[in-house]
Order: sequence, then structure tokens, then C-alpha cells
Amino acid sequence: MKKPFDILVAGEINPDLILTGDVKPEFDQVEKLVDAATLTVGSSSAIFACGAARLGLRVAFIGVCGDDVFGRFMLAEMQKRNVDVNNMIIRPNGQTGLSVILNREVDRAILTHPGLIADLQASDIADSLLAQARHLHVASYFLQTKLQPDLPALFQRAHSLGLTTSLDTNYDPSEKWIGFDELLSKTDVFLPNKTESLSITKSADVESASEQLAQKCKLAVIKLGADGAIVCNGEVVVHSNSISVNVVDTVGAGDTFDAGFMFGYLNDWPLQKSLRLACVCGALSTQKAGGTEGQPTLQEALTFL
Repeated sequence: MKKPFDILVAGEINPDLILTGDVKPEFDQVEKLVDAATLTVGSSSAIFACGAARLGLRVAFIGVCGDDVFGRFMLAEMQKRNVDVNNMIIRPNGQTGLSVILNREVDRAILTHPGLIADLQASDIADSLLAQARHLHVASYFLQTKLQPDLPALFQRAHSLGLTTSLDTNYDPSEKWIGFDELLSKTDVFLPNKTESLSITKSADVESASEQLAQKCKLAVIKLGADGAIVCNGEVVVHSNSISVNVVDTVGAGDTFDAGFMFGYLNDWPLQKSLRLACVCGALSTQKAGGTEGQPTLQEALTFL
């Protein structure tokens, strides 16, 4: 029987307040003006979910948020983008997290109030929910501290129920980059960026990093920004270039890249084609402010393949 969902995302949830302008904040009550302010869907997990749904995948999301303005905003925006949020855990007295992002050309500074970002636990994710999906995706590993200890067991449960798994760690605020071996052994697709892959492996170059990581997981997919991406399955390393676009905002580009790759992966595309779709999706998403506004449909992305 066909399962109700292609992907179940177990993740954090918070909106982004994006301030855009060529300014640098200063203390001592110095006021500076920005060019634009946008409240939009935030969190790596939610942006990925919206990107995957935009491509046509059937996506469900489980996470924790408060019954507050930011929580209600996120749930409404995700529903508008065809992400199923019926399994969300809503804490009446909890406070949904928030990220304030200062965007300056291709760089950005981020201030995050965690709120309930860390509260999701593996025990919140029942086998009955896992069994409704083909694939389980987890992002923001270092922020989801209550999920971390039992994540290898969760991935093992998912495998036992026939799901494949993927992981995008995002940046480690502690910069320790440890504790991955057991988890990676249960990860089908690992999706770090260049900095993350080099930090985890202590490698000097991304090709060596991809080969090291592919010895621990089934597929290592490393994002290289404007330089494209590489993927290694332990036998071959495949590279794909990105496309040239007018960059407005890079927020969420990596998560939209992940969505593109997982679309190809779940549809049994060749590695080269999946990687190319991922690069195209990531690049196209940077043409508008926020992590979701520029996410392409499959038809829009396919014109570049």
C-alpha cells in the first residue's frame, strides 16, 4: 500500500525575522536603518519541509512550538505550503523560538532565541507515525539537544519500519564536532556543507572529507555554495556545478538544496541528476528574501537540468 507521506521531518520550528541592509550593528544605543524587514518561515527543518513539498513530495512535520504568535504564524505558513502539521506538539505556555538575521550581501549574522527549539524527543515520534512515511529527515542536530541522545535509535527504528534516513547537522555552536560515528552508521544520506564536512572529518579538502564520510554513511553529499556540490557513495565522487543567479538572500539555500537532492533520491534518480537538481534548487531559492519565497517548483527547476 502507498504510504501517506514521502517524508517525515522531525525538527525544530521558528520563524526568521530577516533584516536586509549594508549595516553593522553597534551598541551604545546607535540606531541604524536597514533596507527591508521580512518575517518568514525559519528553521532548517521547516524550510526543508516547505522546499520538498514545493517540489511535489508529500511531507509531514513533527516538532514542538508554543501556542503564541510565532507558533501560529509558522503552522499557518507551513500549511499554506502543503506541509502536514497535524502531528505538531503545541505547548500552551511555551515560547516558540525566533531567529533575527541581518543580511548583508552574501553574508549574514544570526541571533537565535531557542525557545522550544530543543524540546522534541525521540519518544515523541511513535512507530505509528514513522510507518506512514517512506523517509525520515532530521536537521539542526546541534540545536535539537533533547533529540540527540536517542537519534541513532530513532534512525534504527525508522530502518526497521522500511524508511530511509537523512541528516543535515548545520553548524555546531560549540565547534566540537564530535559524537557522529554511531549516528552516521544509521544514516542513508548525510548532507553537510563544506565547513561542516571539513570540521567533522578534520580533512584538508572536501573530496577527502566526502570519502571519509561515505565510509560511515551510505551517501555523503557536501554543499559547496556557488561552487556546486559533490556526492560520494564510497566508490565514486560525483561533482555538479551550480547555476548563476542574482543573489538576494542566501537564507535556507542549503535546506532547499537538501530538498532537491531528496526528491531525486526518493525517485531513484542517478546521483548526477539528483545532485544537479539540488544545486539548481539551492541557487534558485536565493533570488528572493527568506528561506521559502524563492523555492522552485519541480517544473521551474527542471528547465535548468
